[in-house]
Amino acid sequence: MGKRYFCDYCDRSFQDNLHNRKKHLNGVQHLRAKRVWYDLFRDAAAILQEEQTKKPCRKFLQTGQCDFGSNCRFSHMTEQDLEKLSAQVQGEQRLKELRQEGADVPPGTVEDWLEKRAKRLSAAQSN
Repeated sequence: MGKRYFCDYCDRSFQDNLHNRKKHLNGVQHLRAKRVWYDLFRDAAAILQEEQTKKPCRKFLQTGQCDFGSNCRFSHMTEQDLEKLSAQVQGEQRLKELRQEGADVPPGTVEDWLEKRAKRLSAAQSN
């Protein structure tokens, strides 16, 4: 049967030999899947800058879908999405500046937030 190679980006496996692996790694589908994977971890500022330079996708605005998906050269973000992304970038910049100034910024966790919320709810119910 032989060894099999599993590609994490494409979520598929094939017989592992030099020819098959080269063909897969240089294939368009693999390169697209790899790009999508790495785009998940991009900085919000880089995404905002890229999206602001693109024109809006007419097909996406009219129907809510685009045949090209993440490969579309036009922007699929609405004005509200761009505003939210801009606010996120500004928040990240402020946090970064505070840390550079040496201010003590406590890391927030979901558990901390849930604990504070539970205390507020119990206080509100007791009143």
